[in-house]
Amino acid sequence: MDSDRPPPLKGVVIITLPPPENPSLGKTITAFTLYGPVPSRIRETPPARDQEEARTPLPIQLPRNTELRSFFRRLLHGSRRAIVGFLGIAIFAYILYSSFFSSALRDFRGREDEEKKPGTFIFPMIPKWRNDVVFGGDVELKLGRFVDFESKRKIVGPFDKDLRDSSVFNSNKLVASKSGAVDSSTLLPVKGNVYPDGLYYTYILVGSPPRRYHVDIDTGSDLTWIQCDAPCTSCGKGANPLYKPKSSKIVPPRDSLCKEVQKQRTEYCPTCKQCDYEIEYADHSSSMGVLARDELYLRAANGSLGKLNAVFGCAYDQQGLLLNSLSKTDGIMGLSRSSVSLPSQLASNGMINNVIGHCLTSDAVGGGYMFLGEEFMPNWGMQWIPMLNIPSTNSYQSSIMKMKYGSTSLSLGPLDGEVDRVVFDSGSSYTYFTKEAYSDLVLSLKEVTGSGLVLDASDPTLPFCWRSELPIRSLKEVKHFFKAITLQFGSKWWILSTKLHIPPESYLIINNMGNVCLGILDGSEVLDRSTTVIGDISLRGKLVVYDNVNGRIGWVQSDCIRPQRYKTPFFST
Repeated sequence: MDSDRPPPLKGVVIITLPPPENPSLGKTITAFTLYGPVPSRIRETPPARDQEEARTPLPIQLPRNTELRSFFRRLLHGSRRAIVGFLGIAIFAYILYSSFFSSALRDFRGREDEEKKPGTFIFPMIPKWRNDVVFGGDVELKLGRFVDFESKRKIVGPFDKDLRDSSVFNSNKLVASKSGAVDSSTLLPVKGNVYPDGLYYTYILVGSPPRRYHVDIDTGSDLTWIQCDAPCTSCGKGANPLYKPKSSKIVPPRDSLCKEVQKQRTEYCPTCKQCDYEIEYADHSSSMGVLARDELYLRAANGSLGKLNAVFGCAYDQQGLLLNSLSKTDGIMGLSRSSVSLPSQLASNGMINNVIGHCLTSDAVGGGYMFLGEEFMPNWGMQWIPMLNIPSTNSYQSSIMKMKYGSTSLSLGPLDGEVDRVVFDSGSSYTYFTKEAYSDLVLSLKEVTGSGLVLDASDPTLPFCWRSELPIRSLKEVKHFFKAITLQFGSKWWILSTKLHIPPESYLIINNMGNVCLGILDGSEVLDRSTTVIGDISLRGKLVVYDNVNGRIGWVQSDCIRPQRYKTPFFST
């Protein structure tokens, strides 16, 4: 009779007992709702002889397959709109996957495909320990340009014994306190700090077999140079043995890059056997040498080793304060827009797109990374300003409209906002304001005195240092006494402009006396009256990009610990 039939089965409850050898695991209960006919294996009662097997948990595939079959049954019997929606979600998920996880896909490309593409190179910054950072004795700001030797000046080079006229190559270096699509890059870590090291540097591999040389990273210098035994007239005791060039590696005067270095020369020297240069800096230090061409190796982000037959300076005579910075470095890496700079040479050989980036950590330990190429340039979130094209310099500059300390405006210069320029320079440890802006800033900082901080004129570290009753251990203790500085670009209208915010921790340092010091200096004695220099102290905690392809400078906040690859398969900024 129908009344004797059991009610239709609408669900299954599976109770899984713990194994006898480990009863502490407890039991599990799983419930499933059945939408179709009850599977025969569930309707059937197991024979008595299989009672032990009946207590065994059902295979995990059964409830999963049941639910999966039920899902697709509902999907196939659903509306066409549901199917279209499902496909749309799948496509959107694929786009997100391609955008955010493209680096994983790139890592699985074949080695042969990687070697055919230009690379992006990333550099380590290696710490340089110094304990002699003293204002007035070792704070340097270097600024240069291409000029000629004086008419009567002659030098004897190590590879050409004849006396001859030569030209002075004056690099665009700003240093303070010596302290076609391409989709892969060179990436190496960077080390160093603003205080007490006073600089950030990395390494390059030169020669055959390749040897390591430490070089200061400098976006304000045109020429990459290392100290060399040619023989050496005056060299600092660097981190590594001097580079020893062969005569065949010396660049002749007819070379196009020699003409770039000696662009101010009025006459060509057909009898000269080498291309001489001299770098003269605003602090009266200098470096003299000849151009060499040798194999330079860079480790690409994809793991391969890129090789460039690069032109660089073989520097055999250093003078002045420059010698003090060479205790653990071997030279300078020129990263400017000049055609003789390292990124320009890499780009002209099709190895990278001409994009440079550096990211310096904001902590006192320092470090970070630098890259050449566009693979690590963010596709979104960047603040961009246009580069100024000034024929007399190859440094990275932009025009500035306004500057404020908190809500107080700072005067920019004699023409105040009309031709005022800002140089972004990784070779300058500190930031330099025009005389007018610096005077206004110092006046505004008088409010700090009386808040528990007292000016300490006996501290020689920097012009303005404050002490507290107890030694200051970190900027967190005192940064609330100071206000942020804001630089405004593009428009005088606040809402339409691009702004670079410099918080107190990006212009203050804690020195070894436990005082807090102002890391902004008066640049009027070594700069023109309308130029501001943004140095490393104000670039920390930011990924800064110099996009020479599109003529722009950009930045975004970052911890600068781990670089991230970017790719834009469907859109780009």
